[in-house]
Amino acid sequence: MSARRLYNATLMGALALLVHLCMVDLAICSSNFTDQLALLSFKSSIKNDPNNVLSNWTKETNFCGWAGVLCSRRRQRVTSLKLRNMGLEGTISPHVGNLSFLQLLDLSNNSFYGHLTNEIGHLRRLKTLYLFRNMLEGNIPLGLHHCQRLEVISLAGNKFSGRIPKELSTMPSLRFLALGRNKLIGTIPPSFGNISSLEVLGLEMNHIYGNVPTELAQLPNLNLIDLAVNYLTGANLFTGPVPRHLGDLKHLEHLVLTRNQLTNEPGSIELSFLTDLTNCTSLVVLSMKQNKLSGTLPNSVGNLSNSLKMLSVSENQLIGTIPKEIGSLRNLTLLSLAANNLNGNIPSTLGEIKSLQRLYLGGNNFHGSIPNEICLLSNLGELYAEQNKLSGSIPSCIENLRGLQVMKLCQNKLTFIPSSLWNLETLRLLNLSFNSLGGSLDPNIRPSRVLEIMDLSWNQISGSISRVIGSFQSLTSLNLSRNSFSGPIPNTMGNLITLDFLDLSHNNLSGQIPKSLEALSHIQYMNFSCNKLVGEIPNEGPFMNLTSRSFMENEALCGNPILKVPPCASNSSEKSMIKINLRYILPIIVLMLIFSIGVYIVKRNHGNNVQSQNLIDLYATTEHIMISYLELQRATDGFCEANLLGVGSYGSVYKGALSDGTIVAVKVLNLQLEGAFRSFDVECKVLRTTRHRNLVGVITTCSNPELRALVLQYMSNGSLEMWLYSQNSCLNLLQRIGIMIDVALALEYLHYGQLEPVVHCDLKPSNVLLDEDMVAHVADFGIAKILAENKTATQTRTLGTIGYIAPEYGSEGRVSTNGDIYSYGVMLLETFTRKKPTDEMFSAEINLRQWVSTSLPNKIMEIVDDGLLRMQNGSDVVTSESILLAILELGLECTSDIPTERSDIKKEVGVQRVRLENLITTVHFEINKSQLFNYL
Repeated sequence: MSARRLYNATLMGALALLVHLCMVDLAICSSNFTDQLALLSFKSSIKNDPNNVLSNWTKETNFCGWAGVLCSRRRQRVTSLKLRNMGLEGTISPHVGNLSFLQLLDLSNNSFYGHLTNEIGHLRRLKTLYLFRNMLEGNIPLGLHHCQRLEVISLAGNKFSGRIPKELSTMPSLRFLALGRNKLIGTIPPSFGNISSLEVLGLEMNHIYGNVPTELAQLPNLNLIDLAVNYLTGANLFTGPVPRHLGDLKHLEHLVLTRNQLTNEPGSIELSFLTDLTNCTSLVVLSMKQNKLSGTLPNSVGNLSNSLKMLSVSENQLIGTIPKEIGSLRNLTLLSLAANNLNGNIPSTLGEIKSLQRLYLGGNNFHGSIPNEICLLSNLGELYAEQNKLSGSIPSCIENLRGLQVMKLCQNKLTFIPSSLWNLETLRLLNLSFNSLGGSLDPNIRPSRVLEIMDLSWNQISGSISRVIGSFQSLTSLNLSRNSFSGPIPNTMGNLITLDFLDLSHNNLSGQIPKSLEALSHIQYMNFSCNKLVGEIPNEGPFMNLTSRSFMENEALCGNPILKVPPCASNSSEKSMIKINLRYILPIIVLMLIFSIGVYIVKRNHGNNVQSQNLIDLYATTEHIMISYLELQRATDGFCEANLLGVGSYGSVYKGALSDGTIVAVKVLNLQLEGAFRSFDVECKVLRTTRHRNLVGVITTCSNPELRALVLQYMSNGSLEMWLYSQNSCLNLLQRIGIMIDVALALEYLHYGQLEPVVHCDLKPSNVLLDEDMVAHVADFGIAKILAENKTATQTRTLGTIGYIAPEYGSEGRVSTNGDIYSYGVMLLETFTRKKPTDEMFSAEINLRQWVSTSLPNKIMEIVDDGLLRMQNGSDVVTSESILLAILELGLECTSDIPTERSDIKKEVGVQRVRLENLITTVHFEINKSQLFNYL
């Protein structure tokens, strides 16, 4: 070949290679541009990015460097999009389906809503899909099964509805499928038995019904199956016997079938399925809680897996005794047999389960004594054996349980508390109430640094209350009522600065109530009634908010007549008079002098203008200092709409900042409304004498011919209504109970805490405001009418808000404290069902109360707010039927159509408060448990 030919051939080859390379580059550039457009479209569907996560997603920067984006090295194609826990809100753009090289998509724990696009099925290389804990709804897209390389799918914690796509069973690599906590309906597809690679199947808290397919037993690698079904909106439940074929799942590690209607085999006395499960040699968690299992526990329970750590068959209908073979489960950390009909003695073999941390035996019929072998459980942290028939002494060896935090043995027949009990340094809750405990407490008991709740009420304990009690540094609730304690109340109790509940009623205590108790700034409830106390009732601190109920039936107490006790003898009248002068008269004289000078100056300089009129009004009402109209204008930027907090039936409320920086709420009455001036006068009269921790405090007032305004405390956390119905907010069970107790305390004060009862007339969630600590304060009580004691008044027009008004308001126009109780009951039902009384689902045929009433007790979980039945990050409380049942029954008691049948608010704050405090105690010690334990 000539040199020229060789040269031409070489040149043509180089040109061809160059053209090929350019074509490849163009293809890559085109593909990269596709990925960029897909990501920008994804960003455009985001409506809220509070953390500015996507701020660097711009055309001017390389998308492979964008937050949450990972690209392949050679092709520079997007392989991973991970934006977990970023607070993003919006929809998932269908353009995400154009990220054809995507292997991982993780958008979990955000606020994505709307339907999941079917284009997700275009991602043929996708291996991992995490979309859990969002607000996605609609059907699970059928196109998802086209992602044949998918190994991990989690869509849990959304609002997906419809049936479970059977097409998912065609995915050959699927190992993890989590669809729990949605609204899926129908049955489990039998074809799921074909997913031989499946290791985890989670379908809990849906609306699934029917039988568990026998085909699931064919899954050779399945080690976790969670089929617990919730009661969100009337879910159908698994029924019939527990499937025997579950024992064929040799690799099964977790079996959770809680909250169903499962039974044991017909005609079988024992729980025979437990014998079948002994074949599952890898079993770690077994929970059959809240079913309809009856019969006895078989001896074969001791043959369950050596790996078993959690066993729960609580809240069923089991009978018989606990087999002694249960001691063979040496690795158990949790054993829950509570709320059944088990009887006999607690077996001593429980002491062989050295790893046990939580033991729940409450709500059965166990009798006999607590075995000493219980003291061998050196890792035990929680011991619940309440509501049984246990007798005798608490074992003196109990001090060996060095890690015990909770001991609940109430409602038994126990007779003696050993001194060694007080050596438990980690104990946080001790409830021994409703027993037959006698004798006296060791006067030299060891003070605890961590004990928070001590309840020894309803026993026969005698002797004095030890002064050491004042050294219990963390105590928040102390109930020693209904015993035979004698002697004085130790003044060391004033050191219990964390205390918020104290009940010493129904004892034989003598002497005076220590003034040191005035220092208990957190106290919300105190009761000294039915003792032999004498002397002056303290009148500072928490005593300012107590009523006569706290002091009745004592020997010779004296003090403020409002407490229905005689005034104290004037044996130090001169000292008392000096104190009164310094406290009351001197400030009034000073104020009058200041106002007189102010009136003189204003009149001299400005004549008889509006501000002068303000000061003249102030002079005439020296009890209540007012503020000028001009300062209110400045504080609220001229009452601009941007500062408007809300509009009520009597006017508007604005946010403002006073000249000293104090943030306030300014309530301006609408003077065009008939009776606005009269309402203001009535309100001021009430406000001057109304002060309580759970009422919205009044800082001052403003009054002139053009305006009537109240300057109120500003509540930074808004209203209860906002928290109930805002998509971004959710109150847990503990918070809701606390709020309703706060409201009850406020009502008790309005009804009984003054010389004349005050009726609110418009109690509803929008009138319950929350401060920065989530403490509830009742607002708008000042517009209520003042009633003569033990009398009622008739109104010429209907008060209150539709749905919350008692029946007698509409029929007779009758106003009374019973009407407030009705409103309280409606609000209680609303708070825990998240259903307004005016919801469109209610009509003349059925209202909120009737809806709740017809659902109790068997369908309670169908009507409660589903926000209470979800777990978020393992920290929310998993509610139980017994807690919610008690609360809703209380709401029904308060909403009786007959006023005289409604619960008295004093009863709610007294007896029912103790009841609610017990619920709070139960919830409090659930909060910090792991998500799995909570769920069990």
